[in-house]
Amino acid sequence: MMVLDNASTAARRKRDLLTEIQYRILKRISPGEPAWSKPPEGDPPSRIGLLLGDELLRSVAGKTVIDFGCGGGADAVELVRSGARRVIGIEIWEVPLQAARRRAEAAGVSARCEFVPATGERADIVVSIDAFEHFGDPAGVLRTMDGLLKPGGAVMVSFGPPWYHPIGGHTFSVFPWAHLVFSEKALIRWRSDLRSDGATRFSEVEGGLNRMSIRKFERVVDRSPFRLASLELVPIRKLRPLHNRLTREFTTACVRARLVRRSEG
Repeated sequence: MMVLDNASTAARRKRDLLTEIQYRILKRISPGEPAWSKPPEGDPPSRIGLLLGDELLRSVAGKTVIDFGCGGGADAVELVRSGARRVIGIEIWEVPLQAARRRAEAAGVSARCEFVPATGERADIVVSIDAFEHFGDPAGVLRTMDGLLKPGGAVMVSFGPPWYHPIGGHTFSVFPWAHLVFSEKALIRWRSDLRSDGATRFSEVEGGLNRMSIRKFERVVDRSPFRLASLELVPIRKLRPLHNRLTREFTTACVRARLVRRSEG
């Protein structure tokens, strides 16, 4: 037993030393947050056309749409402008909900938009934009979405960058793929010098990170009430010549998918 305890202590010390070395390297490389990771000032514009793609965006015309994780409402407003009959934005935080209501009113579309923390209404389409890499329980989210859809409805998902993208670690990608090079413990320690929220894991940081890769997304969908009706992997522009089935995890900028219920064929 003493031998095992000594071995365990030695292994722990080695891990602690490695964490310390990695932490010091991170501090030297990036004393603060990477400039690219800082959110722009003001309310960002909608990028829903770019993220969903024209074909998926056109399919909302005349439909009731739920914007799942609507944030400040930019995408919901654009969905209405793209022809959606009605949009229900769902967000768990009150501050962005209030911002979304103000945005819809300023855009003159508040009569066709509703922003709430939850709804019992069902929609023709549920949209999830730039959120799937942040959900703490993505499988549970898909079950919730199933309960929000009318028969024959569809879920449109767009998220990125996926985990193996050069900046798939978001703030933790102090240089390309840094989130894959350094340990979670070292990266969290580096972040704790910048933020005081007490996060100890990627999943606990503001917004959360669930390490959503393309393959992980496919597995989550495979085990859900849905199937992939379409999957489009938008390549990183500069890496487009290298983008293929074998390199997709490292060269994909954005994942676009349309999900339909298995039970409805």
